Amino acid sequence: MMTKKVLITGVTGQDGSYMADFLLEETDFQIFGMVRRTSTNNNKNITHLLNNPRFKLVTGDLTDSQSIDNIVREIQPDYFINLAAQSFVGASWQIPEQTFDIDAVGVIRCLEAIRKHAPNCRFYNAGSSEELGNVDYSPQDEKHPLKPRSPYGAAKAAARHIVKVYRESYNLFAIQGLLYNHESPRRGEEFVTRKITKQLAQIKKSIEENIDFKPLQLGNIYAKRDWSHAKDFVKGIWLMLNQKKPMEYILASGKTYTVKDFINKSLEFFDINGIWIKEGLEEKFIYQNKILIEINPEFYRPAEVDLLLGNANNAKKILNWTPQISFSDLVKEMSKNDLMNM
Repeated sequence: MMTKKVLITGVTGQDGSYMADFLLEETDFQIFGMVRRTSTNNNKNITHLLNNPRFKLVTGDLTDSQSIDNIVREIQPDYFINLAAQSFVGASWQIPEQTFDIDAVGVIRCLEAIRKHAPNCRFYNAGSSEELGNVDYSPQDEKHPLKPRSPYGAAKAAARHIVKVYRESYNLFAIQGLLYNHESPRRGEEFVTRKITKQLAQIKKSIEENIDFKPLQLGNIYAKRDWSHAKDFVKGIWLMLNQKKPMEYILASGKTYTVKDFINKSLEFFDINGIWIKEGLEEKFIYQNKILIEINPEFYRPAEVDLLLGNANNAKKILNWTPQISFSDLVKEMSKNDLMNM
């Protein structure tokens, strides 16, 4: 019997690297990780995999249909897990066209390659709670309408529709899960959670060494999100891909916290016992008469999503999936990791 093959795009990112880890541990499949050709490699999250004989890097780009076509034709994957994206919501206002080209049109390129060369391949596309935008009700379930509030959310919503079109038109096993916020020590440093833990780790070290430091600047610290660990979500994705029928599920913790809650949990880990003062744009966190955290209106988004809270009951009942890592443990792991790497 031939070894099954899995193609993962975005393998150097948070989700892609954890997915590769999971599949190398839980299956005997051959894993192909797609990476873009760049002048500097960004293999930090997969350095530990590069000598694994079951893991191979291939060069491709979601904005280049020929490269996707060639990869699918040559590899003939049994699974195609598309985790590559322009995934930073804040940047999507600055680069809306590129965001759409990668996150929506890029999905068409993947589906076309599968349709032509590997029609039995099971396809997963990364969906996002940002598709739901300014929500009608909480918690949100799979029936909630798509109401994106950013170019990123709109691109993901467009991708969801095209995945459905290809599934129904060509009888493909093609799904787009709807994943709420998920973080880890492998999260990119531009994302607010990693920005918090990394800069607070730097501030902690500066305080201990009596070195001057710049305050951590943030936007809307009262935005509420449903946070989980990326490790829990890659297992959920794999369960979705291995059902008899293609169905799309929400993955979420079912609990919501503000950005300020995340900050406070990280401050608790670093044992920084200061106080919050003032309100609105003047709100600050003070420690030993120094400003550690302050609000910068430049970090507010043109259209904010105030609350996201997911109902993952279908995933729990049908997939038998439950998140294992708590919000508190997630923040501690990220804070500890950044402190260790100072």
